[in-house]
Amino acid sequence: MLDEMTWFNEPADWSVDGGVLRAVTGPETDFWRATFYGWTTDNGHFFHRSATGDFTAEALVSAGHATRFDQAGLMVRADERNWCKTGLEVTSGAVQISTVLTREFSDLSVAPLPGPPGEVAMRVSRFGDALAVHCRVGDAPWQLLRLGQLDLPATVEVGVMCCSPERAGLEATFRDFRIGPPIPRDGLE
Repeated sequence: MLDEMTWFNEPADWSVDGGVLRAVTGPETDFWRATFYGWTTDNGHFFHRSATGDFTAEALVSAGHATRFDQAGLMVRADERNWCKTGLEVTSGAVQISTVLTREFSDLSVAPLPGPPGEVAMRVSRFGDALAVHCRVGDAPWQLLRLGQLDLPATVEVGVMCCSPERAGLEATFRDFRIGPPIPRDGLE
């Protein structure tokens, strides 16, 4: 599926090898709109493809987090004012799972990692104008992180993203990215 994807804000250093995407962030990159911090940035790296209707997107995500707000994960994007990103992020001095829903203004929720830092499976499912975000470590059950609303058009861009708002050089790795039918609604537990 990676060969069907394109970059929004392509990083200078990236590669695909054996179905694994590796990307290194440029300086001061992020996706954020206004709330609390007072800035709006739309220069994070987003490797994506179009998806129409309901779907589930998944990837295994890992990164060399070292600095506050370093982040790598999944993104669903309608445009610069309406999107969701979720993944590993350095917040409150530790790597955690973050989710940002942006409806003109960004909001942020964080949860502790459900295991030791390392590779985490991330999943975003679309059901009309609802997005469900899950994660898991290893063979553990999927953990629901967020259920939220976004006013999305029929077709959106879906893929992986990475950012480093306070530096350059975060190396992120994404494996087994796929988009398929949505999970059953009873899978939201």
